[in-house]
Amino acid sequence: MAEKRIIETVDENGNNIKFELFDIIVFEDQEYALLTNPEIEDDENIVVMKLLNDGEGYTLETIEDDDEFDRVQEYIESIEDETED
Repeated sequence: MAEKRIIETVDENGNNIKFELFDIIVFEDQEYALLTNPEIEDDENIVVMKLLNDGEGYTLETIEDDDEFDRVQEYIESIEDETED
């Protein structure tokens, strides 16, 4: 069994939130991290964040642009549809 990769981040209110790294995808030359909250058992509970490499390590960034988020979400759904076939 693969080791769970837990990522801890701080939300806009200063609260620590733990996520499990579910997968990393590349879309339009940008990496995105698919994260789940291990404390919530819900198949629909996936958070998508930009994965940025600053040369020294990776950081996660919220997708602020609604159009970008919609395109990424559509891409993820198309991947899910392909795996279901």
